[in-house]
Amino acid sequence: MSVLVVGADTPRGEEIVEALSAKEPQLRVFVSAEDVAAELRERPGIHVAEGDVSDSSHVEGAATRCFTAVLVTTAACDDRERAFARTDVAVLKGWCDAIAACGVTRAIWVLDPAHADWQPPEAAPEQVVLPLDHPDLAAEVARLDDAAEL
Repeated sequence: MSVLVVGADTPRGEEIVEALSAKEPQLRVFVSAEDVAAELRERPGIHVAEGDVSDSSHVEGAATRCFTAVLVTTAACDDRERAFARTDVAVLKGWCDAIAACGVTRAIWVLDPAHADWQPPEAAPEQVVLPLDHPDLAAEVARLDDAAEL
C-alpha cells in the first residue's frame, strides 16, 4: 500500500523516509525544498511531489490512492514559504481536509513541540499522534505503517 510522507524535507522527515524506503517498494514524499526533491528523485522507488505545504490541493494530489499519510508538522511551522495559509494551524487543517478528501485510511501525525497542544480532527479512519522527540520515531512510524490496525 502506498505511503506519503509530508514534510520529508525536515530532519525527522528524512529519518522517516529512510526507514520507510527500506521496506516500501514505492514511497511518496511531499517536499518544498528543491535540493531535497532533486536528491530524492535519484532514489529508486521514491516518488516526489514538490510544492507549497500550505496548498491543500497539492497535498491532496500527492495523497491520492495512499493508504497511509505521515504528516510531520514541523513543515507547517518552520521557515519555508507558505502562500496559501497564513498560520501553521491553517496549514494543518488543510492537511486534514486533503487526506480526508482522498480517502487516506491511516494518518500518522508527528507533532512538532509547537503543536503539542493541537489535536488533529478525525481526518482518517485510523489515526495516531507521535511526538517529534519520540526516541525511535522512524522505527515506530515504520512499525505503525505495518500494523494490522492502529
